[in-house]
Amino acid sequence: MGKKTEKPIDLKNLEPEEKVKYEIAEELGLLDKVMEYGWKSLTSKETGRIGGLVTKKKRDARKD
Repeated sequence: MGKKTEKPIDLKNLEPEEKVKYEIAEELGLLDKVMEYGWKSLTSKETGRIGGLVTKKKRDARKD
């Protein structure tokens, strides 16, 4: 079994849910790390923070 090759990420053509993840990563100053090394490079604390903020944005969007 070979390694999965990472395809370059086009930030302009993302699904809405993926776009939110990248926006939050940028807000937290983690976007450069993600773009260079991928999501696997984040610590569990960083990943949890992004997940928590994604959930909060979804919840806030439902209230409107």
